[in-house]
Amino acid sequence: MNPADFLRDWGATTVQADLTDPTSLPATLVGISAIIDCATARPEESTQRVDWEGKVALIQCAQAMGIKRYMFMSIFNCDKHPEVPLMNIKAATEEFLAASALEYTVLRLCGFHQAVIGNYAVPILEDRKVWGTNDDSRTAYMDTQDIARLALAALRNDACSRRTLTLAGPAAYTTKEVIEKCEQLSDSRAQVSTVPTWLLKGTRGLLKGADWAKDAADRLAFAEVLAGNEAWTAPMEETYALLGVDPASITTLDDYLQEYFTRIMKKLKQVGATADRTNFYV
Repeated sequence: MNPADFLRDWGATTVQADLTDPTSLPATLVGISAIIDCATARPEESTQRVDWEGKVALIQCAQAMGIKRYMFMSIFNCDKHPEVPLMNIKAATEEFLAASALEYTVLRLCGFHQAVIGNYAVPILEDRKVWGTNDDSRTAYMDTQDIARLALAALRNDACSRRTLTLAGPAAYTTKEVIEKCEQLSDSRAQVSTVPTWLLKGTRGLLKGADWAKDAADRLAFAEVLAGNEAWTAPMEETYALLGVDPASITTLDDYLQEYFTRIMKKLKQVGATADRTNFYV
């Protein structure tokens, strides 16, 4: 199955290009008036090549081909953490966009509901270890569908041109609070393995000395920020008003998890399984 099959099912026309091959980009932009750039390097790929060199090539190509609007998905507070390669690249890309002639909008994102499912909900249901840190960092997760809705609203709004907006969910949670919510809704106990922040820093220091482990070290640097007792959230009242979106229409993490676990627990009952049964795949 091709990862883009669901887009074609929705009626979209798909084209192929490679951010690491600038020559593949122009043909994909023929007849296009707007770009929503949410691409990023996968774990096995080079962040430098994809998120910096590839994005610079895409922005230059968009400008040369007269693209009317460019929307860039960035990271919350990326400009405050130059020590983290991915965040530094995001901040540099924002600056590169600002220096271009494109009508752009930057959306800085805090976190996704969907990531909570993969990182916490599924491991708890499968009786696997859940990894956490001994910190009080808070993240205002948001549903990707709400992010998509807000992105389209910003794309249609000329007042959002050449602006940077932060998108944050209705409330911010610590890792401990998220795990407790998953435990309560699944009626299970999580096997929590706590990783001290000092261990993340030490491991990153060791990996930085090896060329083959550079990308892994860069990702650990991002983990350090997430474990740094920061609050990844921002006021949204002005943004909702600007985009004409009702705050009550935004899915909360509580509602998202409630819906997810209701469906999963119903399925467990149908197959005669229990919430703590291992190797239950969703």
